[in-house]
Parts: sequence; structure tokens; C-alpha cells
Amino acid sequence: MNPSTSALLTDLYELTMAQAYLEQGMNGPAVFEFFVRKLPAHRNFLVAAGLEQVLDYLAELQVTQEELAWLDQSGWFSSRLLHYLETLRFTGDVEAMTEGTVFFPHEPILRIVAPLPQAQLMESRVMNLLNFQTVVASKAARSVLVAEGKPLIDFGLRRAHGAEAGLLAARASYLSGFAGTATVLAGMVYGIPLYGTMAHSFVQAHEDEIIAFEHFAHTQPDNVVLLIDTYDTEAAAGKVVPLARRLKAKGIAVKGVRLDSGDLADHARKVRRILDEGGLSHALILASGNLDEYRLRDLAQDHAPIDSFAVGTAMTTSADAPSLDCAYKLQEYLGRPCRKRSEGKATWPGRKQVYRYHSDDGRLDHDIITTLTDQLPDEPLLQSVMKGGYRFASSPDLAELRNHTAAQLRQLPESLRTLETGPAYEVQISPALQSLAHAVDAASNIKGDTI
Repeated sequence: MNPSTSALLTDLYELTMAQAYLEQGMNGPAVFEFFVRKLPAHRNFLVAAGLEQVLDYLAELQVTQEELAWLDQSGWFSSRLLHYLETLRFTGDVEAMTEGTVFFPHEPILRIVAPLPQAQLMESRVMNLLNFQTVVASKAARSVLVAEGKPLIDFGLRRAHGAEAGLLAARASYLSGFAGTATVLAGMVYGIPLYGTMAHSFVQAHEDEIIAFEHFAHTQPDNVVLLIDTYDTEAAAGKVVPLARRLKAKGIAVKGVRLDSGDLADHARKVRRILDEGGLSHALILASGNLDEYRLRDLAQDHAPIDSFAVGTAMTTSADAPSLDCAYKLQEYLGRPCRKRSEGKATWPGRKQVYRYHSDDGRLDHDIITTLTDQLPDEPLLQSVMKGGYRFASSPDLAELRNHTAAQLRQLPESLRTLETGPAYEVQISPALQSLAHAVDAASNIKGDTI
């Protein structure tokens, strides 16, 4: 059994609620929407990611005989639920924003319409997939915005929170504009370009640093990027110069060097000078070592002569904002709009659409959230992607989604591109949606929170 695709990768209450729905004959069409209530600290926008994995999960949804046997033995569940799960398949519809779309609080990025027990059962895994890739894609986009076009590489697998997290972080960061990843499986599964050099252990395993460099060059003649800070960074750079001449005579070129510790800007300047004076002006400098968007910004403002960066832990874990205040909420059942009124967690009812408006220079100006039937001019962001349990259209490949994300980031106004918290982007609630909310409140005659 693959745990990441198991229907039991869910919360217990999803199954207990499904059982109760079935016992009460509540199998009518339900509408759930995924949205974020508020932005994390220091975030001015989010980047939607994870839809492809959600669609894969829905398309393959089933409960295996092994899982059914375990559920039966657990004693928790009725024969009615077990029989339902035995033939479970997703038969619903999905509408969503294209992956890589920039979005803001209260805007649904995914809507699922399906029989109530189905739509309820998938809540935990859908949230799990969308939350994680969205926080990583949003974190990675911040690095892309400050890197001034220099290539960024994902080095985060070893400190990712599990195998799936490392793989999906490679995908999410590439979606947001990273040049590639060091995670080999991501190259195989997603076609992401692979990058890598050597570890300090490789240098330490040799009695002499220069012998380590030479061995690596002969083993990887097309990828000679040498890690030069194991001992003395500038001394190692000085050793690379004569080595490069010897290698050149054998048809091997030194592509670059990697810095992984210390004052990266200072080391980069000194190493750049040594390489240039030694005739290696073509050799690039790659920097790594606890980098995040703030250090990248500082290095850029310091005009450090660094050509590319490897970003790991901070991006892969989204260290400063590792989760979203996100929700997957029932918005309609049997055609009846529903609205949660909990204090601080009120929702807007019904099926919704988000329309985006641009200023004359093509930058994002404001969004309007409205009811699905209230069709407005300009760009609707949610599109049909699944119908009756089947993909409505073939999914765009990752390269297309990456281009879409890049276009979205170019459209951000300057106030949203900064690492500091800027003025909140305007998201309007249409009169039609406000009217629907008032009608739902009046019909329920319940006092509660307002949004």
C-alpha cells in the first residue's frame, strides 16, 4: 500500500460523518470550496499550487480490500459505510484556479461539487496537498522576485518534512521560477532540470583537496562545479586556477565553484578576483548555505558577484510561514446556500467566482468575489477542470504552468513585490454576494459573526 494515495489518509471524523450522512440518506449534491482566510505574516500574496496532485488523488480514489478489512476489524464503522467504501469512486465536478495563479484571502481557489459523503471524505487530503504546495510556491516566489533573474536551485530535500514533502517542494519551487532541483526523483517524475556539485565529505575523504577536485572533474567532466570552502576558501580558489589549465588540456572545463559558508559576499569578491586573474572569468560562482529571500535580497543589494543560488531548508519548509489559515468549507447542500458564522471564521455562502481586474499598465488592480450566477466583465479565475469524475481537459504541463506563474508575478504591482508587508490588495465582495449572505442569515435566523 502506498500511504500517500490511500483513501485512509484522512481524519477519523471524515469517515464518521460519512457514515452518519449515509444512515440519514444525505447523499445529495454538496459544494465545498477551499480558500485562505488571511495571509501569513509578511506575505502580500499567495501562489496557488497543488491542483495537479488533487486531481490525481480524485481520479484514483478508491478503498482497497486491505483497507476495507482493517476498517471492518477496527469496530468503528457500520456495514453500510463499508459497502459504500467498497465501490467508492469520485463522481463529482471540480473548478479551480490555474496553478501558479496569484490569489488573496477569501478567494476560493478550488471548488468541489459531489455527493455529500464523497465531498466530505476528501477534505483532509485535499487541504493537505493544497496547503503545502501553496506555502512553498509562495515562499519560493519571494526568492524569485529578489534574485534579479539569477538562477535559483532547490537544495531542500534533506531537511524536508518527509519524502513526499521534499518531492512536492521541488515541484512547487520550480513552478514559481526556480531553475531546477537537486532532488533526482523530481527530475524523473516532473522533468525538472537537475543540479548538483559535491559535499564536504567528498573533499575530506581525500588526503589532498586538489586531488578531490581532480577526481571529481574526471568523473563528471560535463559538470565540474567545485566546492571550495571545506578548509580555506580563497586558498582553494587559488588551487582551482592551475587545475583548470591541466583539465583544459584534457578537454575538461571548470564550469564554476560553490561557496557554502561564511560571509558569502566577501568570499565571492575575493574568489571572483582570483578566478578572473587566473583566466577563469567564465567560471561561475554558486552560493548556498542557509539562504532565504532576505539573504538573497541583501546579497543583491550588496552587488555580490554571485551567479546563482541554492536555497534549501528555509524554502522547503517555508520556515517563517509553514502553514496557511486555510479552510475547505460547505457552501451549498441540495441547492441551499450555507454559511458558517463562527466567531472569527465566518464564510461567504454559495458557489462563487473571482474576477480579476488590471490597471492600464497591465498590473493587478483589484479582484471581485461574487456569486457564480453574477457574471461580470473581465477575467474569471476559476475554470472547470473535472466533470463527472473525469478530467475536463488535459492538464497543462509543468513548463506551461511555470510560464503562467512568471506572467502572474510580472503583473504584481510594486507594492506587493516587496518582502515587507505592503498595502493590502483590494478584494471586493460584490453586492450580489453580500445580498446572498444576508438572505442566508435571515432564513436561518441565527445571530453570528460577520466577515
